[in-house]
Amino acid sequence: MSHSNDVPPPAPAAPHPELAREFSHVDRAGNFQMVDVGDKPISVRSARASGSITMQPETFNLIRDNGLKKGDVIPVARVAGIQAAKRTAELVPLCHPLPLSGVEVRINLDASLPGCQVEGFVRTTAQTGVEMEALTAVSVALLTIYDMAKAVDRTMVISNIVLREKRGGTKGDFTGSP
Repeated sequence: MSHSNDVPPPAPAAPHPELAREFSHVDRAGNFQMVDVGDKPISVRSARASGSITMQPETFNLIRDNGLKKGDVIPVARVAGIQAAKRTAELVPLCHPLPLSGVEVRINLDASLPGCQVEGFVRTTAQTGVEMEALTAVSVALLTIYDMAKAVDRTMVISNIVLREKRGGTKGDFTGSP
């Protein structure tokens, strides 16, 4: 929708002041902000996330046998996941950039799907957690698998991207389903 030069577009509605106070990333005026974690204690924090991609049996066999034209899918997807974890703050607007002390991405071929199971493990010593980094690592590893195999199978389905656990921080530990 376009507006004439004489009439400015309507301003976005600010959330109700009481509602804004309930959200950590919204100030009283309704503006989004990155939360100040400067007063939080530095602690060891970690997170584990997982997800999966299902595909046609023929696609699974090509990945397993390193038969795709784009190359060996598993190591490329693993490196993509590691790189993504390190760049999470560039992708998620209100996420803090963190010094990661460790990132591990595990990819297992699962003939019962058929497809791949991906797990991401991230660790830091900082003032905020690494849940988003673990979820981003898994997401990008799965997207890389899709990208490398899409020429032979556009029916692949990425699913079940979840936070499995987080450790450390003032809110305590979290354990989801295994």
